[in-house]
Formats: sequence, structure tokens, C-alpha cells
Amino acid sequence: MVLRMFLSLLFLFLCLLPAQAHHMMGGELPRTAFDGFFSGLAHPVIGLDHFATVIAVGILGALLGGGIIIPIVFLLAASLGTFLHLLQLELPFLELGISLSLLVFSSLIISKHHPQLYLIIALALVGGIWHGYAYGESIVGAETSPLVAYLLGFTFIQLAVTLTAFFLTKGCLKDSYRPIGFVLLGVGITFCLQHLIDNLLPNF
Repeated sequence: MVLRMFLSLLFLFLCLLPAQAHHMMGGELPRTAFDGFFSGLAHPVIGLDHFATVIAVGILGALLGGGIIIPIVFLLAASLGTFLHLLQLELPFLELGISLSLLVFSSLIISKHHPQLYLIIALALVGGIWHGYAYGESIVGAETSPLVAYLLGFTFIQLAVTLTAFFLTKGCLKDSYRPIGFVLLGVGITFCLQHLIDNLLPNF
């Protein structure tokens, strides 16, 4: 019953979200700390691929001994990725990388065999950098106050989402998480195909 409700809410929420995470402030930079914090809260949630990945990271962490470190590494790496964007360093294949990270995490969720924890931590590090780099697009050029508030906002909302997924999986979903993994895998496959087509057939 709990699993059915969780899946229904997840599917509904994913369907209602836009396909990409862009500027929450209508394309304008946040000018105040409040605007920055609000934009930071919204950015990881309005992007379907971002939101699904944060959920996947929490679920995957719950499946492994000592796995709480996985969402922590992901969140720290996301902040690092944002700083890389602020430094105007180029990160290749950004959108495809984001989709691939979701594909990998969701595949690991439904798999009956997992690689060593250190390897998954490395994947969380790389995936977090890609996601954080994308978050930086909404804040490049902003003043210090909204910039810091933005970082706090997107870290807070990701922490809330991934820890919710983590503890739900540890508790009431510990024996029935794989259907959720398949939903997340479907989202990952859809985005990967979309970005592959965009890169290989830009005029298609």
C-alpha cells in the first residue's frame, strides 16, 4: 500500500515537472538573498532529471552499508560543480552527463549486485559535479548575498529530498524499492535518448 502510494505520487510529480531545469526567476539573476534562496530551493526540483537523480542517490545509499556517505558526497560535489561554473570552466557533454548519472544510479538500484562502495562514491562525485555545474547557470554573475543564499537553498532541498528517499527505503520501502528504480530508470533512458539525438542529429 505504501509502495503504491509512493509510486503514484512520484509518477504524478515527475509528469508535472518541466523537462529541463533552467532559471527559476524568469531568466533573470536573483537580486536579493531571498530570491537566491528561493531559486536554489526550486532549481533541483523543477528539473525532472535533477529531481529523479537526487531521489536515486538517496535510495542507492540506503541499499549499501555505510551508504549515507553517497548522498553526502553527491551534495558536496554539486557545490563544487557550481563553483566550477562560476569560475567559467567548461564541462563537456553536460546534459548527457546528467542523464547518464541518473541512468547509472537507477540501474544500480534495480541490480541485485553492487560494485564496491568506493566505486559508487566515485560515481556520486562525478554525477554531483555535473548536476552542480548545471545549477550554476542560474546564478552566474549574481552578487555575493544571493549567490550564497542560492547555494544554501539548493543544498537544503537536495538534502531534504535525498534523506527522505534514504530513510523511506531503509524503513517502509526496504523490500519494495525496485519498482521505484524502474521508474527512475525509465526517466534516465528517456533523457539519454533525447540528448543523444540532440548531439548526433541536432537538426532532427
